Amino acid sequence: MFDPSIVAGFVLACVVIAVVPGPSVSLIIANSLRSGTSAGLANVAGTQIGVLTMIAVLALGLDAVVALMGEAFFYLKLAGAAYLVYLGVKLLRGSGELPQRTGARKSLAGFALQGFFVIWSNPKALLFFGAFIPQFVDPQMNAAIQVVALGGIFMVVATVFDSAYAFAAGGAGTLLTRARVKLVERIGGSFLIAGALGLVLARR
Repeated sequence: MFDPSIVAGFVLACVVIAVVPGPSVSLIIANSLRSGTSAGLANVAGTQIGVLTMIAVLALGLDAVVALMGEAFFYLKLAGAAYLVYLGVKLLRGSGELPQRTGARKSLAGFALQGFFVIWSNPKALLFFGAFIPQFVDPQMNAAIQVVALGGIFMVVATVFDSAYAFAAGGAGTLLTRARVKLVERIGGSFLIAGALGLVLARR
């Protein structure tokens, strides 16, 4: 279905994109450090569910969806920025207290939902997929099937690297002191708020 060289180029591009930390990675690292690897992996699962829905939207026709949402799309971006600020402030106000690792298992669904909302809090991600994936689509073949296949490849690559972040941070969490956790919370919170400000200040 795909030219092997095109797939190789797409995978390489996905790796580059996945390696660069963004709001989702900041959240995964912060939660893995504070609540263990399972919390970070739950964030990864929620993030990928969010990506899956974005791929579905793109396969159905991104341009039509954005045009239909119109002005509401802009306010969705603002709502997403507000949520990132909320998460960032919550981290900035953290006491650095190290929670019991067993407690994270009781709210894995909450961590997953958090990951879903963070990826969807940035509608630019949807626009990014709309600009990135079509570059590798052959117009002579079914576009929707190609989008789903390419989106699936991206999800696999992103899951591998995001999970690696979760395992690395979760393992490091056993060596952290309260002071170091507070530092991580400050850095993670600052990144989330910076991402939110980037959304607000981005051109409409």
